Amino acid sequence: MEHIENRTFDEISVGDTATLDRTLTEQDITLFAVMSGDINPAHVDPEYAKSSRFREVIGHGMWSGALISTVLGTEFPGPGTIYLGQNLRFKRPVKVGDTITIKVTAKEKDAEKGKVVLDTECLNQDGEVVVSGTAEVIAPKEKVRRLKIDLPEVRFDDKEARFREIMGRVRARHLAPVAAAIVDPADAESLASVAAAAQEGTIEPILVGDERVIREIAEAGKIDLNGFEIVPARRPREAVAEAIRLAREGRVEGIMKGSMATEDLIVPVISAAKGLRTERRVSHVHVMDVPTYPKPLFITDSMINIAPGLSEKRDICQNVIDLAHWLGIPAPKVAVLAAVETINPKMPTTIEAATLCKMAERGQIAGGILDGPLTFDHAVSLRAAENTGIRSPVAGQADVLLVPDLESGNMIAKQLMYLADALSAGIVLGARVPIALTSRGDDRRSWLASATLVQLVAHMYRHQAAGRAGH
Repeated sequence: MEHIENRTFDEISVGDTATLDRTLTEQDITLFAVMSGDINPAHVDPEYAKSSRFREVIGHGMWSGALISTVLGTEFPGPGTIYLGQNLRFKRPVKVGDTITIKVTAKEKDAEKGKVVLDTECLNQDGEVVVSGTAEVIAPKEKVRRLKIDLPEVRFDDKEARFREIMGRVRARHLAPVAAAIVDPADAESLASVAAAAQEGTIEPILVGDERVIREIAEAGKIDLNGFEIVPARRPREAVAEAIRLAREGRVEGIMKGSMATEDLIVPVISAAKGLRTERRVSHVHVMDVPTYPKPLFITDSMINIAPGLSEKRDICQNVIDLAHWLGIPAPKVAVLAAVETINPKMPTTIEAATLCKMAERGQIAGGILDGPLTFDHAVSLRAAENTGIRSPVAGQADVLLVPDLESGNMIAKQLMYLADALSAGIVLGARVPIALTSRGDDRRSWLASATLVQLVAHMYRHQAAGRAGH
């Protein structure tokens, strides 16, 4: 076990030295900014730093000065040292990626007062002095040797940065915007998000609802609707019917919900006679970016199918596998969830989970790797799976959580959003066009991400239709 040990005044000789090497990281900058409140854009804003001919430059003294204090307080002289003063001269900036060597050298001793004056110097990886100066301390008189204390892990999560990174990957695909019907956008949040999505080049919105109400809300919220087509509909139900008509006629390739209730939109959509049903069961998928999970996580179905049976789960599973393929996951790992990981005749969900896995083996579900029943922890944690003796290509590394029913799926998705600060987007699959069930509770990021899913899935449907036509 490692120990921390000091050097007493009597053990120090003029000329004695101690060194410490440390590389500056993005996390160091963030931690200093959070601790000190220093939000100087030259330190924390990459775009400003670039324009200022610096790249994420941290304040000249803060980081290097703190490291000097680390040497003095933990190594030389070490525990028991009383800091009297320090003067520093800052000669060069310290940038992300720089490796700094901190060197402390005993320069003078005052036996009467127990003081030690030390030269302090910080050099970068090129041997250039970035900080120099002196420090004055009272060295400890008594010997101290103690076990090193392990510091807690510090994790930073920049939700906006995660969102920008995800959206950047989508934009790199250079997909054309798709026409989308926005059903009953009778609130400022929906209209502002529509305008933002249009500006991003994700969708070409057609607003379907009461034109007078829409324009009043836009004017009150200073939202520019210039260039947006508005299809009039006096009531939400009429707006749904108009959106379905636009989709059946091929005028729109996606639908997004505005202020109305989810049920009022979905029930007409799944109508066999006048809706947008296909041979595939309609189901919802949450696509989530969880900061504590190393990859995107798909949760299905948490919005539409209340208590799906085996045949419905087969379609729900195939829907999400197709989406994962389009998003660049060639063989998504599907964890079929239950409350226990063993098959129990008294728990139908465990039997259905095992049956779905066998169906996948026989080709009745294609393109994914299934395992189940698995509990939530065994699906997402390798350690939990290994501790239980579960060995499978899915356990601990699932891409998809296929939930037993709507209630459990909805609770998992909401818990990840509100307790794990997950980014979330949702999409309805299996209809003629993708449908986003956005709501007033969605923030700007969720709304834009859902609009992006509409764009992505619309292009996926185009690709599938072209493939069928080619055959």
